[in-house]
Amino acid sequence: MGEKPKSGGVWPTVKPFINGGVSGMLATCVIQPIDMIKVRIQLGQGSAVDVTKTMLKNEGFGAFYKGLSAGLLRQATYTTARLGSFRILTNKAIEANEGKPLPLYQKALCGLTAGAIGATVGSPADLALIRMQADATLPLAQRRNYTNAFHALSRISVDEGVLALWKGAGPTVVRAMALNMGMLASYDQSVEFFRDNLGLGEAATVVGASSVSGFFAAACSLPFDYVKTQIQKMQPDAEGKLPYTGSFDCAMKTLKAGGPFKFYTGFPVYCVRIAPHVMMTWIFLNQIQKMEKKIGL
Repeated sequence: MGEKPKSGGVWPTVKPFINGGVSGMLATCVIQPIDMIKVRIQLGQGSAVDVTKTMLKNEGFGAFYKGLSAGLLRQATYTTARLGSFRILTNKAIEANEGKPLPLYQKALCGLTAGAIGATVGSPADLALIRMQADATLPLAQRRNYTNAFHALSRISVDEGVLALWKGAGPTVVRAMALNMGMLASYDQSVEFFRDNLGLGEAATVVGASSVSGFFAAACSLPFDYVKTQIQKMQPDAEGKLPYTGSFDCAMKTLKAGGPFKFYTGFPVYCVRIAPHVMMTWIFLNQIQKMEKKIGL
């Protein structure tokens, strides 16, 4: 739910970025176990129930929070950039539209742009997160044994070069553009509908719009998320050859081997993970904005 920023000063400009990052980090602390299960499903370890039982038996409860530092770093970069950029872009667009609500296609364009910006900034942390979550599924000889996100980033930089931090950045950016187009545009559109057309109160509007936003974020992004995960976790074979030459090659081989529904492997868990994270991000953001109003920020 937007607010009219105070004119002048640095705070009105940086506030959308700080608020977005903090709300995303709070949501990640709650969602991290579901995200871990989703990654293991995509790596072919079985159903959600099977993965949960196996992790508890073999690795203990702490395994569900492996990669949390990378997840928080990802939100501090990716979500800070995308939510801040989206609000700045939409505010500028509304000004150009003489204060009138934006049509859906303009919100979608702002979402696409914000997603690309956020993913570019957050790609190194996303790579570290995927590798840390997938590490336990590799043979002992192939495990990287990163201790935290910063250790992962430093090891990748030293062992593979700085540019390797953006390995898989192409599919990451495309996936983020799809997710944020669905998430950000649908949220603002739903807020207007629930508030202005249905006359719902603030709490019901935020919850309802957040639910719609979560659904569209999951539906738009899972195929891209699947390809991104496959690219980021791939290892060379005994001859040093990688299984995929790139995102398009991965998508074509996946389509040929498993059909279009292969891209939706783990969809129930992915939806359960994405939708609540999106909902809680918006809810936390709304609460942060309310607190700021109370203290006059």
